[in-house]
Amino acid sequence: MDVEFRRGIFAGIAAYLIWGGSPIYWNAIKEIPPPEAVSWRVIWAIVILLVVLAFRSQWSVLARVWSNSRTRLLSVISGILLTINWGIFLWAVTSGHILEVSLGYYINPLMSVALGVIILRERLSLSAQISVGIASMAVVVMTVADHDFPWIALSLAASFAIYGLLKKQPEAAPPLEGLLVEVCTAAVPLSLYLIYLVAFGESIVVTSNEHWAVIPLSGVITVAPLLLFGFAAQRLPLSTVGMLQYLAPTIQLVIGVYLFSEVATTVQMLGFVSVWCALGIYGFDSFRRDHRSS
Repeated sequence: MDVEFRRGIFAGIAAYLIWGGSPIYWNAIKEIPPPEAVSWRVIWAIVILLVVLAFRSQWSVLARVWSNSRTRLLSVISGILLTINWGIFLWAVTSGHILEVSLGYYINPLMSVALGVIILRERLSLSAQISVGIASMAVVVMTVADHDFPWIALSLAASFAIYGLLKKQPEAAPPLEGLLVEVCTAAVPLSLYLIYLVAFGESIVVTSNEHWAVIPLSGVITVAPLLLFGFAAQRLPLSTVGMLQYLAPTIQLVIGVYLFSEVATTVQMLGFVSVWCALGIYGFDSFRRDHRSS
């Protein structure tokens, strides 16, 4: 096995292990309300990103990103989407909805495919059309049978799919510098919110020595998997990266059921099985096409 390929595999697995296992961390500090947790997550992500940028001496790239109006606009919109995604995720994993989070990230690749067709006018193979159709029917069945629209799963899938779509634009910023602009966008209102909490003595983190020790990890959990993923993506075939991405929701599913004792209804399990079938069809088709092209 090629050394660079092996390093890419290890980095990719590490990234998805962190993403998949993150509900454990957020549940450990669930006394912190989600809005405050998101705010501290953004602040500490900025600190870590600034350290990484300083280490790499890439300030000129950041300046070019900010000076381009279209790139800046895309980064600002991406930052808003990222904040929405993080907020829903944090609330869900600390409120007994880890299974819905898992379902959302299983659906995400198929929603990205659907956006590619609708927005970018991409053509789908028959297998991809069948996959998107099966996933769509699964959502409809869960909504009708459970009388409960799966808004958590769909909101997470949609926000991250749109985020990914924006990152594919030609004017999109490089990953590291783009992420810094995105979190800085979110930091403007969230910093004001933190100032309000601190001023009125309502910040759980500030009033608790216990949380001060662990909240910086929120920045590590945010930045580390993104850097690892970027490292892996440069060294692995797209099909390999595509298959690795299902590690995170699988880990979340196991954590939800076995660690936090969440119970999946029959309809939810039907939804999971349907989405797994759809992903299996789509993954096999993608792997076959990549193998032919190589």
